[in-house]
Amino acid sequence: MHVRDILAIKGTVLFTTMPHQTLDNAVATMAENDVGSLVVMGGGKMVGMLTFREVLKAVHKVQGKLDGVKVEDVMLKAPIVATPDMETNELRHLLIDHHQRYVPVMDGTTLMGVLSFLDVAKSVLEEQNFENKMLKNYIKNWPDEEGTA
Repeated sequence: MHVRDILAIKGTVLFTTMPHQTLDNAVATMAENDVGSLVVMGGGKMVGMLTFREVLKAVHKVQGKLDGVKVEDVMLKAPIVATPDMETNELRHLLIDHHQRYVPVMDGTTLMGVLSFLDVAKSVLEEQNFENKMLKNYIKNWPDEEGTA
């Protein structure tokens, strides 16, 4: 399975923010849309990612006083990215090795979507369930010694 297959199942709805937006507005967007990350867009391209991890660090740093804190002050400026042709297993290792729960999917300079570790886990489970059903069906219909099933 490839990253493009996971995106096809999940869909490509993107939630974004801008670098100069205040963090409290970005947090409101995350809460209202029940998402753990926002792609930070500037000048028509991705310039970073804001995830709940960066938000929690910022809240701790400013002791909960978010007035004046901008997204660009706390965002992840160089997130790892995946490509549509990347194998799922490679993506899993990439997320684990970089301790990142969300990954933007880029096709060249085009942002295709964002995948979470949960999206990847779901796709792996679905793929395993499908293979399991196929194997059980194969075994169930195994021809007997006379060549009939």
